[in-house]
Amino acid sequence: MVAKLDIAWVGIDVGKAHHWVCVVDTNGTVLLSLKVANDEAEIDALLLRAASLAAHVIWAVDIIGAPSALLLALLARAGHTVRYASGRIVAAMSAGYAGEGKTDAKDAYVIAETARLRRDLTVIDTNTDQVRNLAVLTGHRADLIADRVRMINRLRDLMTSVFPSLERAFDYSAHKGALVLLTGYASPDRIRRIGQTRLSDWLRNRRVRGSADVAARAITAAKAQSVVLPGQDLSAAVIAELASAILTVDERVKTLDGQIQEVFVEHPQAEIIESMPGFGPILGASLLVGAGDLRAFPTAGHLAAAAGLVPVPNDSGRRTGNLHRPLRYSRPLRHVFYLSAQTSMMRDGPNRDSTSRSAAEAPHTARRSSRWLGAASTFYGLCCGRTHLEPSATITSASGGLTKPLRFPVPGDGAVGCLRGALGEHDVGR
Repeated sequence: MVAKLDIAWVGIDVGKAHHWVCVVDTNGTVLLSLKVANDEAEIDALLLRAASLAAHVIWAVDIIGAPSALLLALLARAGHTVRYASGRIVAAMSAGYAGEGKTDAKDAYVIAETARLRRDLTVIDTNTDQVRNLAVLTGHRADLIADRVRMINRLRDLMTSVFPSLERAFDYSAHKGALVLLTGYASPDRIRRIGQTRLSDWLRNRRVRGSADVAARAITAAKAQSVVLPGQDLSAAVIAELASAILTVDERVKTLDGQIQEVFVEHPQAEIIESMPGFGPILGASLLVGAGDLRAFPTAGHLAAAAGLVPVPNDSGRRTGNLHRPLRYSRPLRHVFYLSAQTSMMRDGPNRDSTSRSAAEAPHTARRSSRWLGAASTFYGLCCGRTHLEPSATITSASGGLTKPLRFPVPGDGAVGCLRGALGEHDVGR
């Protein structure tokens, strides 16, 4: 009978139908290598078998998306900590082993070896139901927005080919009345035939704001084109269909926004996030989905680096101070901080004044992006400190410093300065 080891590492090459599992000991010797179906019963059996090999088992996977959802849920239920070895890391580590072949078994072995050799792999955060619901809703919303952009581009392209004067008359991405117009009248001859008065009444009956102005602009565009372009009638029908589809998507997005807000306000950190300049329910939900409960980020600097807000050095010998834009970071997380900074300076107030002053002093984009870095640092400090940002405070520096000091329940000055005390006295994952 083989004695039970103190510790072992399990690498899992995740797949949709099945996973390949490899277990190694402290010397890198393979203890177990087998295929496991993506099924609850087989995964539970794997957990029991791994527990029989070692007292302490460290798990690592290469995918944290949908294919690994069941696996991660069962590991979390069993109380196991799971680490993430990205595909880039696995590919780089594979180059150090003999042979050019690539198999699921080899990938699982490399993942297990990576977990054994590297102690800095990211711990996978198990999402709560609230964060998971927000991830589903925000993901669906992003898909709808992408569909809307695609349909608007197609609509404008068709209109340019058959009715260019009307295409130039409105911004169809932001003008609901123009889309309503296209659902019934998308060709010059039909618009001329109905006339301005009846067209205005038709739009008013469909609750179009500024119906008279929309009708007048449509009539002007129709009178500017007398020639019938090839494919005009069929294109007009497709344009009307696209306009109706865009309006339907707008209603679905509006409904989704309400659902996101309902779920977001129930989160413990919702009020803290909304107290920051530029953050509302939609951006706040995206931030929670991207950052989780912050357990994966030991400091505010780690959060900022994950969002791509920290320059990467490229120094060698006496050549120092060469900072470059990072290439590998969380695009969704960076997008959240970018939009929050942009939103906070759209209206008159201390945040807009601070941004204008910084741009005048140093217009370089790296300096202006310090506002995003300040937002990341402030968010980290607020969530760790469990307090709120005062309405008059503004984020002005890359270190997260404020023009007016925050009142944290721990020692420190500013968002980053509070971290030492906050991390020592507060449960980040609470």
